Amino acid sequence: MSTRLPQTQLATHVVTNQPPPLENLNPFDCDQALIEMIDASDAVVFAEKLSAFGAQVGSAEVQRWSVQANDNLPRFTPYDRYGHRIDEVEFHPSYHELMDFGLGSQISSIAWTAPRGGHTAHAAMMYLMGHADSGVCCPFSMTYASLPLLRLNPNIARQWESLTTSGRYDARFVPAPEKDGVTIGMAMTEKQGGSDVRSNTTRATRVGGVDEYELTGHKWFCSAPMSDGFLTLAQAEAGLTCFFMPRWRPDGTRNTIQIMRLKDKLGDRSNASSEIEFQDAWAQRVGDEGRGVRTIIEMVQGTRFDCTAGSAGIMRAALTQALWHATHRRVFQKRLVEQSAMRQLLADLIVESEAATVLAFRVASCFDNATTDSSEEALKRLITPVAKYWVCKRAPGLVYEAMECHGGVGYVEDTPLPRLFRQAPVNSIWEGSGNVIALDVLRAIMKEPETTDVLLATIERSSGAHPDLDRAINLFKDSLLPAEMSEANARALVERCALALQGALLVQHSPDYVAEAFCDSRLRSDRALAYGAGKLEKFASRLIGRAMPER
Repeated sequence: MSTRLPQTQLATHVVTNQPPPLENLNPFDCDQALIEMIDASDAVVFAEKLSAFGAQVGSAEVQRWSVQANDNLPRFTPYDRYGHRIDEVEFHPSYHELMDFGLGSQISSIAWTAPRGGHTAHAAMMYLMGHADSGVCCPFSMTYASLPLLRLNPNIARQWESLTTSGRYDARFVPAPEKDGVTIGMAMTEKQGGSDVRSNTTRATRVGGVDEYELTGHKWFCSAPMSDGFLTLAQAEAGLTCFFMPRWRPDGTRNTIQIMRLKDKLGDRSNASSEIEFQDAWAQRVGDEGRGVRTIIEMVQGTRFDCTAGSAGIMRAALTQALWHATHRRVFQKRLVEQSAMRQLLADLIVESEAATVLAFRVASCFDNATTDSSEEALKRLITPVAKYWVCKRAPGLVYEAMECHGGVGYVEDTPLPRLFRQAPVNSIWEGSGNVIALDVLRAIMKEPETTDVLLATIERSSGAHPDLDRAINLFKDSLLPAEMSEANARALVERCALALQGALLVQHSPDYVAEAFCDSRLRSDRALAYGAGKLEKFASRLIGRAMPER
């Protein structure tokens, strides 16, 4: 009869010097930078709600759902057992648990149902989901961002707005009027054009009422194909036009939207993305004919905002893992967090994470205030793509360094780091990759100079706070000179803008030592290029103490 060994004892050795599982930790309560941004915003009224949401995100149960939803990928079912075409996607039960948790917590609806602070509360929940599963954030984001477009057509809004903002998840594949809540997807790009949506070939033919059409064509990427309806672009008589296409036709039959295959993606594995074809699929026009790009850009602004908040959340999640490991792991008779080189690296990652957070939530405040403040609307137009470009680009490097903090175990799928690392690039690629975003910023500056005036006023409120910040502000101003305003310089312009803006916002919103650490490590002319190579020793103790996760 064999003897069962204790959990920590093997036949040859006793397991020691391993960190305890990082679960049942509240990532909201442990994130001082996030708490400060919420406390300084109208979303302070949701502080208790966000703390409760964070407790659930960090719970062992939600962490288990996240692992299972990524280990058991979505499966395309084109036909039922009798041979009928059904075009459905099957998910593991944990995926549905995550969807129910997020939508039931109002992650997609709070921005539209709260009297104030709703966009910031929404961003905080998207950010916190980085500690669990980011894949479900794709349908959360598109459902959130779709509402301004749905409202452009009263006939659509009348049926769909209450379902979109219900705060309910209903996974059944039935017509929308029979459901308790719906999700909205997006299908814009095609094989031949990608980001150049004006080259789309999908055709729209008017039928029935004034805003009813049938669409025929293909889409190279359809995000969240299990959604109840999609916003898409097609060529009508007057040119590229925006349409809303439900999964079911008004007569209760399935719409002719055929899924061709699911994409086998690097990350975002729990969420399905697909190629689809329309065969005289019924749709309703949103906005004017020929104004499709201008119409859908409002939704794209919302999803770009979510890319920024999501990337900032992924950065904080990876940082939390690194801090936890470094605190509980001993090497050469000292904890990792006590080693000088590791402290320098961790301090650098903390500075990056804080800068990403403060920028993401300044964008959130623009979304909250834009309807009543024209200067905030102008600032929103410009800093949304700036923040999306910079924060999303910085995320993969930070996640990689957090992985390296763990040594070899960080490269093993038993830890969350590989999943975070695979997830990190997606927000930089989706909703406009780097060049597309940089050129969008360039066009906004050239065509809408009032946006630049508001941005400069925001940044210059911090002039004089630090000599290197003053230098960064002047470098950004130099980028605005006519001789510098070219497509070849667009990335450099956005980078300078983002760095100056992050420095200014940290001066305005964060403790002095956080702002000083950022300026010393990011804005110096001789700054280091790799994480952990700057001189942050004098800030390390305070930065690590501020960011350290504790139960």
